[in-house]
Amino acid sequence: MTMDTKNGDVRTKGRGVGLAAVRGLALALISLPGAVLCFCLSLVSIALIPIGVGLVTTPYVLAGVRAFANWRRVLAAEWGGVRIPPAYRPLPKDANPWARTFGMLSDPATWRDLLWLPVDMTAGFVTALLPAVLLLYPLEGFAIAAGLWRVFPDGYWYGFVPVTGQASALGAAALGLALLFSAYFLTPRLLDVHFRLTRAVLGADQGELAERVRVLTETRRDAVDTSAAELRRIERDLHDGAQARLVAVGMDLGTIEALLDKDPDQAKKLIAQTRASSVEALSELRELVRGIHPPVLAERGLGDAVRALALRLPVATEVSVDLPGRAKAPVESAAYFAVSEVLTNAVKHSGADRIWVDLHRADGMLRATVTDNGKGGAVIEAGSGLAGVERRLGTFDGVLAVSSPAGGPTMVTMEIPCA
Repeated sequence: MTMDTKNGDVRTKGRGVGLAAVRGLALALISLPGAVLCFCLSLVSIALIPIGVGLVTTPYVLAGVRAFANWRRVLAAEWGGVRIPPAYRPLPKDANPWARTFGMLSDPATWRDLLWLPVDMTAGFVTALLPAVLLLYPLEGFAIAAGLWRVFPDGYWYGFVPVTGQASALGAAALGLALLFSAYFLTPRLLDVHFRLTRAVLGADQGELAERVRVLTETRRDAVDTSAAELRRIERDLHDGAQARLVAVGMDLGTIEALLDKDPDQAKKLIAQTRASSVEALSELRELVRGIHPPVLAERGLGDAVRALALRLPVATEVSVDLPGRAKAPVESAAYFAVSEVLTNAVKHSGADRIWVDLHRADGMLRATVTDNGKGGAVIEAGSGLAGVERRLGTFDGVLAVSSPAGGPTMVTMEIPCA
């Protein structure tokens, strides 16, 4: 191994240490208040169920907890390569508040979320903060050795070193150097410990196989129901649109045949009308085909299909694509229609004037992120467009995470396993 190669490895390792420290600090600053808020709201809302208030508030609070947990699942996959599949039981679309509340409370995944919150605000907070501490705390030791010890009061301790003079200040610097050396090797591992701790609590326990079978059964049922609904839509569109126009064309041709000898001028007018009807029927058929599988998706791939989709939106949309190759057709189709639904929701409900779409593939996953600068408040609930997207992705073991605080911005992340 050459010297340049060694230097390159050291620089790469150093960047990884710095990135792990920054990510750990961000996780610590966000996870502590987020986990405390979700945990307190959940306790209060569940405690208010006996007097009826909790029946209304609990589904919304637990939906927020699920959104927070799903967002952390996405970060665990993107930053740590740790997959934590969600396994929430679906709720009926027309469920009343009573059924929604107790349906969510009877879901083991809900209690895993609630158990994870205190773990995340304690052990999770510490394991996320340690990478940054190991990297930043040595700087204080170096500053003490450089003369900062003179302004500190007597009895000041740096770690386990009492700082009383220049000699002990040099000892503090030596301890800082040892911590910095440890950070070089331990920082990425500590962040990995944080994500594995998250998986240990949020992931399914002994019933993982049974839970997996249940989720696969439900996603298969959803896929069958979705396919049946799509077939009914296609049949309805053909019957009410193109088929009706083609029947009218056939009737017009019969009238033209009868008028050719008797009234040629009227026959010419009917020929022009028939030509226009055939053009409209062809246009409707093309729109129908585009709704089933857009030609640009089949011919040019997901990136260009999403770019073409963005060009038709009334909101300024920026698309960033980093896809080294093409995924399988079903995966591309699922990702395309999921992005399309999220973009439609953003245009209709967010009030945004700017949307960003990012498509990339990493660690065997196809990730699509849609961000808008709208008013926020988007949630995954039964009957919503996002719930439909979640079911569509669930067929492929995909994950949907939504971050949408009041006032915005809204970020929807979709992840699909992709060879």
